[in-house]
Amino acid sequence: MALKEQILEVIAGPHVAAVATLDGKQPAVRFMVLAGFPDMTLVGGTMKATKKVEQLTKNADAALAVWSGKEFSDPYVEIRAKGKVHEDTATKKKYWNPMFEQYFKSVDNPDFVVLVFSAQEITYHSRNMSSLEVWKR
Repeated sequence: MALKEQILEVIAGPHVAAVATLDGKQPAVRFMVLAGFPDMTLVGGTMKATKKVEQLTKNADAALAVWSGKEFSDPYVEIRAKGKVHEDTATKKKYWNPMFEQYFKSVDNPDFVVLVFSAQEITYHSRNMSSLEVWKR
């Protein structure tokens, strides 16, 4: 199986991911639900007033980690990405997921924004961590 396909098996669809941004010169990490797409972007929703939005606005560099979450020995990926905050209605509608309702009420909520992380480099750690491979944009 090609590397991109292996990566997509880990990131496709919604997953809990560790997302790191920069708070000044210090990393700040939090968990978010992100959905992975074939173009190697990961997308999630959040509130406009969060620290991560402020941090990504100042510095788009982000690091993410996604584990398939089934068995401890399953593959996982480490991602270096550029994050972008989207407030426009078209992007919000494009990525709206009904699971967001409990947090954001509706796609029209002005406090709801979409974060799009465009992977620049993905390190794939294979099952049982027996090898790793790197995909680059």
